[in-house]
Amino acid sequence: MSDAAALPGQPRGAVVSGPATARAVNVLAPNPSAMTLDGTNTWIVSEPDSDLAVVIDPGPLDDAHLRNVVRTAEELGKRIALTLLTHGHPDHAEGAGRFAELTKTHVRALDPALRLGDEGLAAGDVITTGGLELRVVPTPGHTSDSLSFHLPADRAVLTGDTVLGRGTTIVAHPDGRLGDYLDSLRRLRSLTVDDGVHTVLPGHGPVLEDAQGAVEFYLAHRAGRLAQVETAVENGHTTAAEVVAHVYADVDRSLWPAAQLSVRAQLEYLKEHGLI
Repeated sequence: MSDAAALPGQPRGAVVSGPATARAVNVLAPNPSAMTLDGTNTWIVSEPDSDLAVVIDPGPLDDAHLRNVVRTAEELGKRIALTLLTHGHPDHAEGAGRFAELTKTHVRALDPALRLGDEGLAAGDVITTGGLELRVVPTPGHTSDSLSFHLPADRAVLTGDTVLGRGTTIVAHPDGRLGDYLDSLRRLRSLTVDDGVHTVLPGHGPVLEDAQGAVEFYLAHRAGRLAQVETAVENGHTTAAEVVAHVYADVDRSLWPAAQLSVRAQLEYLKEHGLI
C-alpha cells in the first residue's frame, strides 16, 4: 500500500521493465492499482556469464505476463531454473503454479502451502543457481511469511512488499505484526550498514538507490504513525475505523480499508507494550 509519504530521493514517473542491476532484470506485471502501484515487479536474477536464472515473484495468474517473463529470460540467453516467492499474496504468488508448469521449475517459499517441490526457504539459506549468490533474509511483518533476498554482488536487496519503491506498505493484521515488521526493518538496516547494501529492488514501484535512507525513513514513518495512533486513542478514537479517519486523513480514501489493517496491528502493538 502506498500512502502520502514520500521516500528520500524517490524516483518519479512510471516503472518500466528492464535491467536494474548487473544481475537483476524487472518484468513489470500488468496489474496496476492503488495497492500494487505500477504493478508487480517480477525479477529475473542471474550471473551475467551464466545461462541459468532465478525468478522471484512470478506475479498474478496472467498467462501473457508469465510467458513474457519466460520470453524475456530467453532473450537474455537464460533458462529459468528456479522460482522463489517473497510471500504468498496473490499479486506475487498466484501465478507460481502455472509458471512452474511453463518452466518445469520448483517453487521455493517459506510457507509450505506455496511450495512446489521438496525444498522450502529459511533464514541463512543461500541460493547458488548458476553461480548466483542470493541470501535468504527473513523479514516478517507485512505478512508472517515475508522474505527478502540479499544479492551481495550487486549490493542490493529484493524486498517484496517489506519496502516499496514508492510510499509505504501495510502491516497486514492479523497475519502481519508490527513488532515483527520493525525488527525486519532493523534487519534490513543492518544490511545497509554492515553489508554495504545500497539498492532496493522492491516488489512494487521504482528501484531505490539509497537503501539506508529508505529504511531509515520507514522506521521514522512507523514511529510517527504509531505516536499518532496512540494520541488518537487518548483522544477517544477507539475503533480502527475511527483511528484511520483521524490519522490517515491525508491518504486516499480508497486505501482506508487497507490502512485499517495497519491500524489494528498498531493498536495490538500498543496494547502489548502497555501504552494504551
